Amino acid sequence: MSTIVSQLFVSLDGVVEAPEQWHFPYYDEEMAAAVSGQLDEADILLLGRRTYEVFAASWPGRGGEVPFADRINSMPKLVASTTLTSPAWQNTTVIPGPVSGELAALKQGPDRHITISGSLTLVRSLLRDNLLDELHLLIHPVVLGQGERLFVGGGPTPLRLVHSATFATGVLHLIYHPGA
Repeated sequence: MSTIVSQLFVSLDGVVEAPEQWHFPYYDEEMAAAVSGQLDEADILLLGRRTYEVFAASWPGRGGEVPFADRINSMPKLVASTTLTSPAWQNTTVIPGPVSGELAALKQGPDRHITISGSLTLVRSLLRDNLLDELHLLIHPVVLGQGERLFVGGGPTPLRLVHSATFATGVLHLIYHPGA
């Protein structure tokens, strides 16, 4: 059975939007190890359309001199999108229809590790549909005051903390599994 794991950069007030504008001052060797560790375990990269477009515009032009570039460029990628029809980035397949059904079926297949980077709308839907197996939150010690938050509306989402670490920069690395 496959697992789906999400990793998100989060501000102290819960904002996950546009981390490229606020998270780099906290990016150090510890965070790099956490991010690369998650990517190294992955067999498939799962992305929402908007995150895919950002990644596809920047990663294909990067080579081995940039950490993760060769790995991200070569690995299979799935994109949840009802509007993307012709992905140009190598090894990309679009999931055009009901994402929850496709991913539920994929999880029942061979044992693979599927990782999600960013892709807030997709992560929310996977949490709602009980398809997310692990949620990695890298909580940064910065309050943004505005921006899209991970948890909005809806009912309670019980999570169980299975790992925590504090990086020298003050970033908390929290790993949750679904359930109380």
